[in-house]
Parts: sequence; structure tokens; C-alpha cells
Amino acid sequence: MKVKFITLGCKVNQYESQAMLEQLLGQGFQPAGNGPADLVVVNSCTVTAQSDQKARQALRRLKR
Repeated sequence: MKVKFITLGCKVNQYESQAMLEQLLGQGFQPAGNGPADLVVVNSCTVTAQSDQKARQALRRLKR
């Protein structure tokens, strides 16, 4: 299975996404790169209205 991460937010989010990716790779997942993915993880924080809006936009794009 292929996995893709979309990370929005601070360095903590980037660290968390990397840690999750490493765990999934250890379980046999492969990075999707720019291609299609079987699993997409959107890691975001909504501390500000702008970050909240970016997260919603990313989810809308994925839905299409």
C-alpha cells in the first residue's frame, strides 16, 4: 500500500508526520510520492484561523 502525508503547521507537526511515516514504512507501506495513494494522512493544527482554512482546503482538494 502507498501512503502520502500532507503536513500543515509547525515543526512539531513535521516531526509527528515523519514519525508516523517511519512507523508505516516499518509495517510495509511505501511512500506514494506525487502519485496516487491508498492512504492519505492530513496532519494539521488549527491554532489560527488561517491554519484552519488551509486544512479545510487540503481536505477539499483530496476529496476531488
